[in-house]
Amino acid sequence: MADTYTVTRSIEIAAPPARIYEQIADFHHWTRWSPWEDVDPAMERSYSGAASGPGAAYAWSGNSKAGKGRMEIVSAQEPSDVTIDLAFEKPFKSRNEIRFAVRPTDAGATVTWTMVGPNTVAIRLMSLVRPMDKMIGPDFEKGLDRLRTVSEAG
Repeated sequence: MADTYTVTRSIEIAAPPARIYEQIADFHHWTRWSPWEDVDPAMERSYSGAASGPGAAYAWSGNSKAGKGRMEIVSAQEPSDVTIDLAFEKPFKSRNEIRFAVRPTDAGATVTWTMVGPNTVAIRLMSLVRPMDKMIGPDFEKGLDRLRTVSEAG
């Protein structure tokens, strides 16, 4: 079995790459499109570091569905790439790399959301019931669809 797992989803968005990038590189905008923002209306959020781009950080703490964790943008190349260090504390400890790639097209851009994480014993056991791609993939699809709506609205 591989040492890591990867979940990837893509979508076409009819908006300029810079507008899409702005939604991704500024955690303050994630409340508009992240698929996890509505799992706990009482979720606590905090922002630190840079306003956007490298050094921007976002931490959250919520119910059992939302969990607890922190994200920090470790690199960004406007308007095409954002890499995020994602550290979960709850429901279990894990560290993952999130990558967003925004590639121009004639109609706007193709956005690809990828998460790579360690294939720990806990992940392997969970994957026996439901593979990570089937567990996380639908959330990525929901988030990308919301990102498309927000970005295309301007």
